[in-house]
Amino acid sequence: MKLRKSNVRLLALSAFYALYLVIGASIFSAIEGPKERDLVKELLDLRIQFLNKNKCVTDKQLEDLIEAIVRATNKGVSATKNVTMSEPNWTFGQAIFFSGTVLTTIGYGRVAPLSDAGKGFCILYALIGIPLTLIIFSAVVERLMIPTKIFLYFLFRKLGHLYKVFHIQVLHLVIMISLVLVFFFIVPAGIYAALEPTWNFLDAFYYCFISMTTIGLGDYIPGDNPDQHLRALYKVGTTVYLFLGLLVMMLVLAVLYDIPELNLGFHFYLRSDGQDEERTTLRSSMDGAGGPKYSKQVDDDQHPQPVIPPRPPIMKEDSTTQQTQ
Repeated sequence: MKLRKSNVRLLALSAFYALYLVIGASIFSAIEGPKERDLVKELLDLRIQFLNKNKCVTDKQLEDLIEAIVRATNKGVSATKNVTMSEPNWTFGQAIFFSGTVLTTIGYGRVAPLSDAGKGFCILYALIGIPLTLIIFSAVVERLMIPTKIFLYFLFRKLGHLYKVFHIQVLHLVIMISLVLVFFFIVPAGIYAALEPTWNFLDAFYYCFISMTTIGLGDYIPGDNPDQHLRALYKVGTTVYLFLGLLVMMLVLAVLYDIPELNLGFHFYLRSDGQDEERTTLRSSMDGAGGPKYSKQVDDDQHPQPVIPPRPPIMKEDSTTQQTQ
């Protein structure tokens, strides 16, 4: 049984993906392994020093205390400064931030429901809220595409006589990505680096990237410093940033998908087999007839070409053309 071309491409892509996964794991292990071993050694030395200085504390008592602190930290409760924070984790502003991370699937994990009732409500809340968020985001992005395409048509009018449609679309995409990079990555990273006492610019940029891609590792979260003033307001502001940033990220993806030549995923779909056969048939028939070659890569039904506004003629039509019309 002959495999479909799309299945062959999918198998090759899967093999490359597995290789990419292995390469990433190897690099992370090589980079982070030594740092982890150094940290383990440092903690072990501190533990031994503490027990030597405090003979009245047994190793079991210290172990129990550390375990209690780790459990509390994993739930978002810091044990520093006699377990005191400027504001608790579950004020209304903090809860807005937590709800936003649930609905956007970022899910940092630093603060999580403590009770069984909270865990159950979180499941129900996410089941309803995540699809609702996707619907709202999709509807908003559809409306944002209107001014985005107006700008694209402006580029067509200004550059259409110099460059191909594909090149103008790529330029439009590069401009969009540049604007997002500046206003939703670099500028916020600078602000967070200034507001967070222990963050440098790389830490802040890393946080913005991890959040905008919804990875949400939770190792860096704004406003978690115990001395943070106006913590709830700070968290609400961060929630607004997350929602706006994810909207813009979806907008960039929509602009990318509007460029058929860059929609590489299409070549791995089953329906791409029919397109390959159609192109082969049309190309061979055109070659045999001595006519022009069929060069369109994808069907209009699958990847509609952008509508280019007509440009005013730059040359006068000859008399033969006018008579024909």
